[in-house]
Amino acid sequence: MRLCVVFFMGLWLPLVAWAGNLPIPEQGPALRLQGSNTIGAALGPALVRGLMADQGLLRISSEITGRDNEQRIVGQTVDGRRVQVDIAAHGSSTGFAALKQASADLAAASRPIKDSELKELLSLGDLKSPAAEQVIAIDGLAIILHPYNPLRQLDTVQLARIFSGEAKTWEAVGGTGGPIHLYARDEQSGTYDTFKELVLSRQGKRLDPTARRFESSEQLSDAVSQDPQGIGFIGLPYVRQAKALAIVDGASQPMLPLNHLIATEDYPLSRRLFFYLPPWGTNPWAEALVAFTQSDKGQAIVAANGFIAQTVQAMAVTPNALMPEGYQALSRHAQRLNVNFRFEEGSANLDNKAHQDLGRVLDYIKQHDKADRRVTLVGFGDAKDDPARADLLSKLRAMAVRRELVKYGVALREVRGFGALMPVAANSEDEGRVRNRRVEVWVY
Repeated sequence: MRLCVVFFMGLWLPLVAWAGNLPIPEQGPALRLQGSNTIGAALGPALVRGLMADQGLLRISSEITGRDNEQRIVGQTVDGRRVQVDIAAHGSSTGFAALKQASADLAAASRPIKDSELKELLSLGDLKSPAAEQVIAIDGLAIILHPYNPLRQLDTVQLARIFSGEAKTWEAVGGTGGPIHLYARDEQSGTYDTFKELVLSRQGKRLDPTARRFESSEQLSDAVSQDPQGIGFIGLPYVRQAKALAIVDGASQPMLPLNHLIATEDYPLSRRLFFYLPPWGTNPWAEALVAFTQSDKGQAIVAANGFIAQTVQAMAVTPNALMPEGYQALSRHAQRLNVNFRFEEGSANLDNKAHQDLGRVLDYIKQHDKADRRVTLVGFGDAKDDPARADLLSKLRAMAVRRELVKYGVALREVRGFGALMPVAANSEDEGRVRNRRVEVWVY
């Protein structure tokens, strides 16, 4: 072993290089991960343990810190040196605050970074750059009830009325059971931020102050499952003993939080989970954790923890009368990949996740011998005053994906645009329009 010195977060730190090629500090943690409880409760620690095992560490275990929603993962090198990773899971906003305060090396978030946070963290580089903003998994916000509640579906307008306190009884939304009891995540939670953005703010409403608030996802879910009048929102892995509802958004079909609907982000309350890696002064362990998470091993851990991995798979689609005839024909002869390409807001440019997905889709195409006219791209868009314009824009989006695939030798069978047909979200807000502007990949 040899002693070396690196510059990180404004400090010169003594490090010892070891066989796994990642440096170990003489004192303190090798990595500090802070932010989302959705990630930090179980997924983050599992990914850290996976990285440690991949690096050849031994005796990997968790230590209790004595502080709620915090834990320490430790391992040993072959010569007995201790490696420590500290994880604090108090909500997405706390991760960005910790980056600003130089008390974290990597932020975990269950919602995109806000413009205000981006501005405050400019000294660390552009956290919206493709290398910095890393989508690590897809999650779905499940709306949960007591398992014996007979209600089967709600739309996003009804959800806003319920959680704002405007609809106070189950009868007001077509159900039975008397007064509604509200359960919600706390103010620091990215789950709450996402629910607020996707449901409450879109209807100009705020959460009813009488809602019971929870920092712990598990505790919230268990409380709802024990309350026949309860309703709450939670990340997909935390449905536990509760019952999940089907959700409708605008003219979309009712959708349960099923894996394939969340993987394509068609489910109205699907969301991305992120690691934010500061471009400047990057901790090598943070960089290694991001790379490991995006690998096949890392994505297997994502799936094992109840989230939706970004592994590309083909799936059969059953045609139905609500589909355009051309789409029905496609579904009879081809299979759809479980990934949608989406675009930056107000732009024809692929977003950061789409750039990451390009590599995964190309790998699938090459591994399954689909590069020679066995791929069809299908574009969709948001509603326009002129349907012909919507059709054109949807096909142009598919052409944008085609250009990227052609660069790597893929010859397309067909490129189609279905305009504003088959919406997956309401077109009344920017978030819904972004969801509807998508490109599907079909393979023969």
